[in-house]
Amino acid sequence: MVRERIVILGGGESGVAAALLAQSKGFDVFVSDERSIGTVFKSELLRAGIEFEEEGHFSPVLQEADLVIKSPGIPSDHVLISSYRDRQIQVISEIEFAARYISGRIIGITGTNGKTTTTHLVHHLFQHAGYLVGCGGNIGHALARLAMEPPKDWYILELSSFQLDDIDRFHPHIAVILNVTPDHLDRYQNSMALYAGAKLNLTRNQTAEDFLILQKENHYIDEVIAGRQIRATQIWVGQPEGESGKWLKVEGEQYDLREFVLPGEHNLFNTTCAILAARRGGLSADQIQSALPSFLPVSHRMELIGELDGVRYINDSKATNVDAVWFALQAMDQPVVWIAGGKDKGNQYDTLLPLAKSKVKALVCLGLDTRKLEADFATVVPEIIVTRSMQDAVCAARRLAQPGDCVLLSPACASFDLFKNYEHRGDMFRETFQELKKETTSCQ
Repeated sequence: MVRERIVILGGGESGVAAALLAQSKGFDVFVSDERSIGTVFKSELLRAGIEFEEEGHFSPVLQEADLVIKSPGIPSDHVLISSYRDRQIQVISEIEFAARYISGRIIGITGTNGKTTTTHLVHHLFQHAGYLVGCGGNIGHALARLAMEPPKDWYILELSSFQLDDIDRFHPHIAVILNVTPDHLDRYQNSMALYAGAKLNLTRNQTAEDFLILQKENHYIDEVIAGRQIRATQIWVGQPEGESGKWLKVEGEQYDLREFVLPGEHNLFNTTCAILAARRGGLSADQIQSALPSFLPVSHRMELIGELDGVRYINDSKATNVDAVWFALQAMDQPVVWIAGGKDKGNQYDTLLPLAKSKVKALVCLGLDTRKLEADFATVVPEIIVTRSMQDAVCAARRLAQPGDCVLLSPACASFDLFKNYEHRGDMFRETFQELKKETTSCQ
């Protein structure tokens, strides 16, 4: 009997995890990547005896595909993807493939900003309540890797628009769309309708037994949802009722936030959505309240990494778009030395100008091309310095900061000009800070 051939495009976490899962289910698997495959992932493929190629899509095996699993990083108009679809060969995401091999219920969380924090919080609430829970998707482990582990009661998944572009039967019991603001428009023909539509794919296969939690009065969501048939019960979330660091009321239940570590008014909204998801998943208000004090903040998202000479250093490397930086600056209650820059995604910085004028004493630009950042903030920030490495950026920030200030890495841009990803950028920020504390790095 001839085994079905699955071609996997992309040799990162999602691709390799999908390859291992597909092999375990009896498929004939081939992995192809335009770039080099990382050492760890290559070792996994070699140990499993899975055929692969790197540095280009050349193998004739590519033409033998019965099913294609596409990395989220590969655009839908890639010539290879177009050729498969022209031949009616199905192209799906790793999320779609992996979901076919799990039995637990799914909570899918998407949004331009806040999805990582909210995903981790929902996971924490369920885990604290005693459920067997898997957490991954666009963060941590791919769903395909989780699907090879013992079954879980719930799978809490952060999902990007790129992952949701290529779903077919993917079905979350609870879907959360936190917000939609401009981002990744280079992948969506500069169309907010197409980008918002990708987010709304999360609810495509939901039924009347399911729940959809989404932001009220977000006109990008409103415009797209008007043309969709939504079967799930809709729960619209408006302005939260509460005070950051003190209390929050959700559906008549008041929660004590005095020992809860998520700062900022925006996190009241994220927490509200997390609580609503937990309640629809069967958790009681008492179970949620007992879990809140032990929640730990997510790395690279408003993460306080330490203090030096009376200056706080905050790692917000995951703020890869303007809206995320707006929330970061809005949460600051002390003068800010702001480190920003990277691979621009068509950013418009207008909304940041008032906050920068009132809160930012100096801007340290970090990236290979920071001209747009420099030009847009030249009239509102007293001092702007350009750097090309993390060490130079942190050293410049240290010289500019005074006791009582905060050095904030909140880039507003993608990381790919100087770093592998936002995690690498945040890790380098943390490592450079630690070297400064040990006085092993000279800032002269």
